[in-house]
Amino acid sequence: MRGSSIKISGPDKDLHELIEIFSELEKMANRNGDLTESDVDTVLALKQSDRESEKPNPLRDTNVNGDFILNTHTGDAITAKTPGQKQIVKASATNDIIFTIGPAGTGKTYTSVALAVKALKDRKVKKIILARPAVEAGETLGFLPGDLREKIDPYLRPLYDALEDMIEYDRLDLLLTKNVIEIAPLAYMRGRTLNNAFVILDEAQNATNMQMKMFLTRIGFNSRAIITGDITQTDLPRKKQSGLISIQQILQDIDGISFVYLDENDVVRHKLVRDIIEAYDKHENKNKK
Repeated sequence: MRGSSIKISGPDKDLHELIEIFSELEKMANRNGDLTESDVDTVLALKQSDRESEKPNPLRDTNVNGDFILNTHTGDAITAKTPGQKQIVKASATNDIIFTIGPAGTGKTYTSVALAVKALKDRKVKKIILARPAVEAGETLGFLPGDLREKIDPYLRPLYDALEDMIEYDRLDLLLTKNVIEIAPLAYMRGRTLNNAFVILDEAQNATNMQMKMFLTRIGFNSRAIITGDITQTDLPRKKQSGLISIQQILQDIDGISFVYLDENDVVRHKLVRDIIEAYDKHENKNKK
């Protein structure tokens, strides 16, 4: 280093990669007005992730059916396989807020997390925020053992599972530590403004009308949101209406917001899951009649 100049020597491939890193850091400094140690760690972690995904891997599936989203850290291709999942990917290209509504096993959460990870790797956002209502905990949360993270982890486990498929463990741990990826209960979104973020609200059928309004009004500049849920499986008390049910009428005519509906044809779990969903639908329709 001499003054404001840096001289670098080494193999061409390494020089090219390092120049890309400095270029990313320069963009972040110009955008944010400064550069922190956390910013440097984030760029290095993302570059390492890119490097891993570019490695040849015998497990990588190059003849996949469906719409490709990204490769996992082991090289497997994540694609949108069903009509509903493909519609989520298509809607995400032209809308800032997407509601994905459908039964269990249709890949709503997994597809949404994959799109968020892709946006982070492509530098379209600076962070990922994953939220869930901890309705099941209710007033018993304080009686569970451990600190706050240990208390809420069981309710956020499905989000961790999806992330662990897509990002190598050590790198994911770094991104979580630096809050580049943040996983939190819905209540922790109050009072925040979420800029330059890809935000996912999972299990949104358990959010009340007020919670849904609070979440949607957190969305800031250059941010995108996907809200997922199954309106047939709400855990709210009987007197409280699910915000995911009423929101379909409230926001249906707003440009930039898309509603994607999935059904039993989009189920990608064990084939019996589809049969179970159909059986429950028949039973409920029979009771209504």
